[in-house]
Amino acid sequence: MSKIRVHALAKEIGITSKELLLKLNELEISVKNHMSTLDSAEEEKVRKLYKKSSSKNESPVKNENSNKKRDKSKKNNPNKEKQSEKKLDNKTSKKENKDINSQKEKDVEKTPNNKKNKKNKSKHKDNKDDKDDKNNSFKRDLTKKKPKKKVKSRHRVEEEDKGDDSIIVIAPITVKDFANQLGVSVSTVITKLIGLGVMANQNQSIDEDTCILLADELGIEIEIEAPNLDQSVEEEYGLLKEDKERDLKPRPPVVTVMGHVDHGKTSLLDSIKKTHVTKSEAGGITQHIGAYTVNLSGKKITFLDTPGHEAFTSMRLRGAQTTDIAILVVAADDGVMPQTLEAISHARSADVPIIVAITKIDKPEGNPERVKQELMNENLVPEEWGGDTIVVGVSSKSGEGIDDLLEMILLVAEMKELKANPNRRAVGTIIEANLDKAKGPMATILIKNGTLRFGDAVVSGTCSGRIRAMEDDKGKRVKKAGPSMPVVILGLNDVPNAGDTIYAVNDDKTAKTIADKNKEISREKRLSQTTKISLDNLFEKISEEDVKELNIVVKGDVKGSVEALNQSLLKLSTEEVKISVIHSGVGGINESDVTLASASNAIVIGFNVRPNINAIELAKTEDVEIRTYRVIYEIINDIEQAAKGMLDPDIVEEILGRCEIRQTFKLPNNQMVAGVYVLSGKILRNSKVKVLRDDVVIHEGDIASLKRFKDDAKELATGFEGGLVIDGFNDIKEGDLLESYIMKEVERS
Repeated sequence: MSKIRVHALAKEIGITSKELLLKLNELEISVKNHMSTLDSAEEEKVRKLYKKSSSKNESPVKNENSNKKRDKSKKNNPNKEKQSEKKLDNKTSKKENKDINSQKEKDVEKTPNNKKNKKNKSKHKDNKDDKDDKNNSFKRDLTKKKPKKKVKSRHRVEEEDKGDDSIIVIAPITVKDFANQLGVSVSTVITKLIGLGVMANQNQSIDEDTCILLADELGIEIEIEAPNLDQSVEEEYGLLKEDKERDLKPRPPVVTVMGHVDHGKTSLLDSIKKTHVTKSEAGGITQHIGAYTVNLSGKKITFLDTPGHEAFTSMRLRGAQTTDIAILVVAADDGVMPQTLEAISHARSADVPIIVAITKIDKPEGNPERVKQELMNENLVPEEWGGDTIVVGVSSKSGEGIDDLLEMILLVAEMKELKANPNRRAVGTIIEANLDKAKGPMATILIKNGTLRFGDAVVSGTCSGRIRAMEDDKGKRVKKAGPSMPVVILGLNDVPNAGDTIYAVNDDKTAKTIADKNKEISREKRLSQTTKISLDNLFEKISEEDVKELNIVVKGDVKGSVEALNQSLLKLSTEEVKISVIHSGVGGINESDVTLASASNAIVIGFNVRPNINAIELAKTEDVEIRTYRVIYEIINDIEQAAKGMLDPDIVEEILGRCEIRQTFKLPNNQMVAGVYVLSGKILRNSKVKVLRDDVVIHEGDIASLKRFKDDAKELATGFEGGLVIDGFNDIKEGDLLESYIMKEVERS
C-alpha cells in the first residue's frame, strides 16, 4: 500500500502543512507532525475534500475580486472598469497605471496648485515616515537586548511565507551542521536537545528521529534524506572522472625492481642511470623507496627501487595500482632465494607482467641456466624454452644486456598501451613520505594521470595543503609534473601514508573539506571495523557469499613439508570455496607474509615455525589470522571443518611473552640453565615454553625452574633478567628465543 507524507500532500494540494494538519484533526485522522504518513484511503479522502472546496470557492473568489475592482474604480475612474475586466492577464500592471492616471486627473481638475503641492508634500512625508519606521525597526533588530527573538520571529515568518518548502537534511548529522542548515544558533539546538533529554555537544551526531523532533520543536519543516553509502568521497567531489579516449596520450611505463637482498637491484639501476645511488646508501643497501626517470632514445621509463617488496604490497594494499611492470632480479651465482619467491607471489597477486633480469652473469661461478631451471619450478618459463616470460642476462659492472633489458621494458609497455590525460587535474600515488625538521612534511609522489602544477591545492587521505615547492628525481626545482613523473612536494599539513592516492583539487577549502571527511570516515571504520577472514568465521562468510576463495600463505620448516602441505590443501577445494595457496616458503613467519596476507585477505599457516615479534604486532594491527601447527593432519582437518562450518576450537594457545637467551650455564647435574632477558610480555613459572631458533620451533616443553637472582620467581616481567631451566631439554644456545604460553579453553560465540 503506497503512503505519502503530510508535507508532500500539502505541497501537491497547494496549502501549508499546518493547515492540512488542522484539517486532518477535524477529519479525526491521527497524525503527529508534518513527517507523518497517510495511507491511500486517507489521502483520497483529503483530495476529494479539497477538490469540492476548490470548485465551490471558485465563484466567490471571482466576485470578491470584481468587488475590489469596482471599489477601486469608483474611487479613481468609473469608466475604466470594463477595460480592466477585459484584460485579465495584464490586470495588475494596467490597474496600477490607471490608478495613477486617474488620481492625477482628479488632482488637476479639483485642486489648485498649492493643494497639489501640499498633497505631494504629505505623500513624501508619509513615505519618509514609512522609511523611518523601517529604519527604526531595523535598528531595533540590531539592539543587544532582544536580537534572538527578532531573528527567530523573522525566520518563522519566512517559513510561513514559504509554506511547505522543506529543508533537506542528510541523517545522521552533527549538531553544528544541523543548526547551520536550519539557520538557527547551535546553542538553541543544544537547548532543545536537553529539553528532549539528549545530551550532545556541537560535534556529536544526531539520528533521523532526533532531527525530526528537533525540527518540530523549532517549527521548521525538514525532509530527511538517506546518505548515499555506495558513493565514496572521491565520487562525491568528482575526483574520479573518466577521461575521453581522444584526450588520452601515451605515457612512460612505471617499473618496479624487486628481488632478494644483495642480488644487485640497485646496482642494476645504477648502471641504467649512469649514477652511483649505492654510494649514498648505508652499506650499499637501499634503505628507502627511490623513484627515478631515465631516457632511452627519446622515450622515458620510470623506475621504482624498493627495499625488497614490502612497499610494493603496501601500495596495493591501499588500493593504489602504481606499477605497470615488475622486474625480478635474480643473481646468477645465488639462484632463486626465499625472498625471490615472495617477490614472485607479490607480483602475481598484483597482476603485473614479470620480466626476469639475471644479474652477475660475468661472475665465473654464475650459472644462468640453473636459474632458468629454478624459475621453471615457479611456473616462470623463459621464452627461449617455449614459455612467455622474458628473461634477460645482465651485468651491472660491464653493462652487458642493459640495452636489451630496456628494449624489453619498452616492448611490454607498448603491448600494454599505457595512456593518460595530461590536460586535467593531477592524480598520483604517495611513494614515500617523511617529516623534515627544516622543511616540514615531504612526500615523494608518482603522477598517474593529469599534470601537477606549482601552487595546486592537493589532498591525500586525511592530509591537505598547497604545493609550495616541487623537485624532480635529480633535485631540480620544477613548475609542473606530467603522467608517470616522480616528484618530491612540500606544502602538506601532515605526513601522508605511503600508497595513498593524492588528488589536485580546485582550492584549499575543497581540499580541507575532503580531508576532514576522510578523517571522519577513518574514525567510523576504526569504530566499526569488520573482521578479516579467519577459520572461525569462514563458514559464516561462505554462507553470506562474501568468500568464494580462501587464500592461504604457507610457511614451514623444510621444503618437503611445505610442498606436501600445499598439495593437501589444494585438494580441499569444494564447490562453495576454492582453496588457493598464494605464497609458500621455508622459514619463520615474517612481516612480509603478514602484509601479503592482509592485502589478499588471506590467513597465514605455519608448520613447525613461529612468527617473529614484528609479524605478531603487524598481524594484530592488520587483523590477520596466524595459525601454527605441529601436525600436518591438524591443518587439513581444521580447514576442512571450517569450510563445513563445523570447526570448534575449544582449546587455544595464549602467548604470554618472549625472552632471549643471553648466556648459558651448566649445573653439576648436567642441566643447562638459560640466562634470559624478557623482550615482551611475561614468563610464568607454570607455563609451557617453545624454543625457537631462527623462528623455527626446535622444542616444546615445560619450565622446570625459574629464578630471579638466587630466589625462585613466579614470573619475569618485560625488561627483567633471570635464570630458566627447561624440563628434559639441554640443547639451548645463546640467541635462541623462548616463547611462554598457556593452553586456554575458549567458548565459541
